[in-house]
Amino acid sequence: MAEQYYYALGSVLAIVMATGLLYNLLRKRNGRGEGNAAAAANATTTTTTTEISGVYRSKKDDDVDVIIVGAGVAGAALAHTLGKDGRRVHVIERDLTEPDRIVGELLQPGGYLKLIELGLQDCVEDIDAQRVFGYALFKDGRNTRLSYPLEKFHSDVSGRSFHNGRFIQKMREKAATLPNVRLEQGTVTSLLEEKGTIKGVQYKSKNGEEVSAYAPLTIVCDGCFSNLRKSLCKPKVDVPSCFVGLILENCELPYVNHGHVILADPSPILFYKISSTEIRCLVDVPGQKVPSISNGEMAKYLKTMVAPQIPLQLQDSFIAAIDRGNIRTMPNRSMPAAPHPTPGALLMGDAFNMRHPLTGGGMTVALSDIVVLRDRLRPLLDLNDAPTLCRYLESFYTLRKPVASTINTLAGALYKVFCASPDEALKEMRQACFDYLSLGGVCSQGPVSLLSGLNPRPLSLVVHFFAVAIYGVGRLLLPFPSPKRVWIGAKLISGASGIILPIIKAEGVRQMFFPATVPAYYRAPPVL
Repeated sequence: MAEQYYYALGSVLAIVMATGLLYNLLRKRNGRGEGNAAAAANATTTTTTTEISGVYRSKKDDDVDVIIVGAGVAGAALAHTLGKDGRRVHVIERDLTEPDRIVGELLQPGGYLKLIELGLQDCVEDIDAQRVFGYALFKDGRNTRLSYPLEKFHSDVSGRSFHNGRFIQKMREKAATLPNVRLEQGTVTSLLEEKGTIKGVQYKSKNGEEVSAYAPLTIVCDGCFSNLRKSLCKPKVDVPSCFVGLILENCELPYVNHGHVILADPSPILFYKISSTEIRCLVDVPGQKVPSISNGEMAKYLKTMVAPQIPLQLQDSFIAAIDRGNIRTMPNRSMPAAPHPTPGALLMGDAFNMRHPLTGGGMTVALSDIVVLRDRLRPLLDLNDAPTLCRYLESFYTLRKPVASTINTLAGALYKVFCASPDEALKEMRQACFDYLSLGGVCSQGPVSLLSGLNPRPLSLVVHFFAVAIYGVGRLLLPFPSPKRVWIGAKLISGASGIILPIIKAEGVRQMFFPATVPAYYRAPPVL
């Protein structure tokens, strides 16, 4: 018996030692391979740099480090950020006049903190921006107030709501003050590619001239309707609904300095101030078709179906806004980030990643992405080795995931929960969500900290989402469970899983919850 024991122990030790020896040999072999690859890469780098200098850069004074396509929120903020770091930036924007949009008007506190980090917080000054301290939720005659957990922050930290165009113009103006940032009006028609590497862009200038511009790195930020994203990612765009936008005047919201969400039928209605005298109203209409504005169907729909469901003190101003006739529509798009890493190019903003705008998280994601990209690029003095830079910037896609995927998942899941449904289980889920948030304490602070971008943790999101589902099941089973209630409870859990799990899968389970297990997470800056 003792001999068998020692034999077994000896076998285990032999296997361990053999494994260690084999691992050591393979590591040495890989080290030699990497050394040879690095030498080859250095040789290639020299050739590529020479080619760029000889062909694409006719004058050294005209050298550009980064071309940015688009000067919306992401493009303008990125131009200022990279310019402040000493990069020579050329921004090409289709229209440099003030935009007029009905979305991108609410910046969450987490986004405002990123704005401070980028040195752009003064861009919400002198545009009549309104401070936002939380949300008010309305359902079936009941309401509850949900405050942002701002106690640990400076008194200036809160959400901000404003006219989107005024905010963008302020950022454009600030970027243009930097001597190494050039803003130009023009329409980019295509990316210039050579041997799989993006070298720059082809664009039509303001006076109609066809121009080619070259830079080591081209960043595409041309918005939700991007016509350049197809070559840089695998876009799967979904349009679950449309927003119908109005501006209300001469009225006050029930809760001052709060966004208002009405859990209406068939889907939510939003109200928030965008100036000291104006309230933005966004009516969500499920699907891709909305009633016609031109023949009066939209006005009839808003007056008969929507108006009776909004707070009484807003109804007169709502009807007056409809009668003024300035009704706007906007498709609500969602698109998970599915980049196709391409040397010489990168996607940012809505061109790269979109989520339902119900939660107002888009600008927070964009600004957070810019902070991550800035930190990735800062150690690099030279951007000319496109393949090496591309491999290094794969870390950007991993590092951005926890924040972006939390906000994206929350937006998609909350929209589906907040929509009315004939299904009994989903009705219970909607009611459970309202009641759970009304409990206060951790039940409201946790979800609101996620919504605000102050605590964008994926695990916390999943815990609270299923806590709502379990809370709903508990309400069904008490005081006496019946077979029907048990069945509805089971469907509620199944329905909750069916809402959130596909969104998480699209975002990427590993990148979202375990980013540290992705090799790119540890990628060090290359020596360029």
